[in-house]
Amino acid sequence: MADTADTRIVLIRHGEANAAVEQFIGGHQSCTGLSELGRRQAEALHDRLARTGELAPVHALYASLMERSVETARIIAPALGEVEIRQDCGVCEIHPGDAEGLTWEQYREQFATEDDLRDPYVRWAPGGESWAEFSTRAGTRLRELTQEHVCKTVVVACHGGVIESSLIAFGRVPLHRGFATYVQNTSLTEWRRAEHDREWTLVRFNDAAHLADL
Repeated sequence: MADTADTRIVLIRHGEANAAVEQFIGGHQSCTGLSELGRRQAEALHDRLARTGELAPVHALYASLMERSVETARIIAPALGEVEIRQDCGVCEIHPGDAEGLTWEQYREQFATEDDLRDPYVRWAPGGESWAEFSTRAGTRLRELTQEHVCKTVVVACHGGVIESSLIAFGRVPLHRGFATYVQNTSLTEWRRAEHDREWTLVRFNDAAHLADL
């Protein structure tokens, strides 16, 4: 169990999404939730958390507006004490704008060159965000959540990009970093800060031990 003097935020990437399997861009309107494997991944995490109690006590559970995140939160919630799920657009994946629902092939044909995809300051499509705008939005909301739940444990069912943004928001990693990251579906990334500390501690990143048998 967590030290109650710590502010603790645990970020959980959603299970495998239908959008990933079918290779389309799943935004607010087009996300169709988890694949069969994604549901099994979330169920494996539920079983782990119910068995270990490693996140207890959980004071708040957030999910993005995207169905893959919400479905993941619904599956794991019973293992967290049936805490209410609060949906929050601040922890959504990047807003794709007019690229919503397109296959990746269609997206590249209509909107983006490979150089564009590597440039964090180029917006994905009209009405969408750039990676820099997204990281600012997500990182700001993560920091706000910790301020709203001081000395509490907050769990956020979210997205790989949000977890990467936490490295910037809490770890002061630059937007232009010299390494790539891979965030496994349903993995746990945990940040913790003691009541009177100024710095955050990355307790774990990409912890997906519950997937070993899948």
